[in-house]
Amino acid sequence: MPIPAIVTAGDRGAAKAVYGQSKVYLEVAGLPLVARVVLTLQSVPEVSEVWVVGDAERLESVLRQATIKSQLTKPLHVVAQFANLYENCWETFRRTLPGAPLDGRDPVGPDLDHEVLYLSADLPFATPEEISDFVRKGQQAAGDYALGLVPQDALDCFQPGDAGQTGIEVAFFNMREGRLKQSNLHLAKPARMGNRHYIQEMYQHRHQRKFGNMLGLAWRLLRAKQGGLTVVFFYLVMVIGGLFDRWHLRRIADRVRRLISIDRTERALSRILAANFHFVITQVGGAAIDVDTEQEYDAICERFDEWTEVQKSRARSLVGTLPLSSETVGRGGSQ
Repeated sequence: MPIPAIVTAGDRGAAKAVYGQSKVYLEVAGLPLVARVVLTLQSVPEVSEVWVVGDAERLESVLRQATIKSQLTKPLHVVAQFANLYENCWETFRRTLPGAPLDGRDPVGPDLDHEVLYLSADLPFATPEEISDFVRKGQQAAGDYALGLVPQDALDCFQPGDAGQTGIEVAFFNMREGRLKQSNLHLAKPARMGNRHYIQEMYQHRHQRKFGNMLGLAWRLLRAKQGGLTVVFFYLVMVIGGLFDRWHLRRIADRVRRLISIDRTERALSRILAANFHFVITQVGGAAIDVDTEQEYDAICERFDEWTEVQKSRARSLVGTLPLSSETVGRGGSQ
């Protein structure tokens, strides 16, 4: 059965502004980022309907434009944002439950296994093939929460060129299996996550280039009932490996990352979240590129056509042609 997709487009709490405005409305090649993500999801066969949570009035003004509305093949729902990312994710999930009223309802019985795809609204290079591949692999893992990762070679095209060509400096997780980047794709059964509120903590301290954020998250992990020294150790090893990597001390970074593996990290995160957590590695890579700074946005605008073609070609080569989307399910029509 296809599943709902929830696009997080909020601009409250720890959300970052770029050029003084919510980044999800920035235009790339004449199309707001949030609209680009919504249109990409129309071609993902595993997605039944699309929910977008954020500034409802502004989202409506963007997504109800005739040029965008004419391309919608799945039900589209706009939800007014709440106080932070956690509330946006949970409250929108409550509205996706079968038979839920407009303001949602709490999950009971079979709802505990109700699954949704979460993704951010600022992904200019995400392809339907990459998203489809992630959902299929995540469902095969049969867990409660799957987080996407992509390997370094999937992102080589985005790096700055040797001759000073504009690019994006990508920060990687350094693990025994290699250098990996989070892909901004999440497949979750939110009602099965006993400590889903920790997602908000991790989001608030997600920018691991800032030393204060590193220490802040380490302290919270140490104090957490499901945390402890073992979890903090894995986290700090990953951070230290990432620092050496960004300082181009690759030999030292390679030694440090041998101490931490995907399997160990999955077990640690499963413990923190009180859920069956898995990483899902996909090979296309475009969904790992989002917009966090003005420099990144400028680079994306400058090289958009080039990078888009690289991602489309890579997606076709690695994933192949997608089947047509199944008949949409849900409440039918848009709200």
